[in-house]
Amino acid sequence: MTTQKPVVWIGSSKDDLRAFPDEVRRVMGFAINDAQNGDEHPRAKALKGFGGRSVLEVIDDEDGDTFRAVYTVRFAGVIYVLHAFQKKSKKGIETPEHDILVIQARLKAAEAHYQENYGKGGKK
Repeated sequence: MTTQKPVVWIGSSKDDLRAFPDEVRRVMGFAINDAQNGDEHPRAKALKGFGGRSVLEVIDDEDGDTFRAVYTVRFAGVIYVLHAFQKKSKKGIETPEHDILVIQARLKAAEAHYQENYGKGGKK
């Protein structure tokens, strides 16, 4: 049996996710748990603009509202949850620029945390 990878929540991501409706929280939780076990949830997909499949998003809808959780598997041995938000924009499926900027900043914070706590050269 493999050891489950720890989860590190960046910024307000944990509190934001906790504010989601129960069923949405359940889907996001399963996706993060799958990542901890080295698997990928069927609803997880690569977030465009972050280079491949190292930054993933899970999207779920409830009552006409869209919720997203973004996490990274970029760093060996740990999952970083970067952002959890309700998509407000009604135009297109594109992630709003404000949220992309939050994700970029939190990805940098995750990298700094990883270097400080897990050592250098640990990237996948």
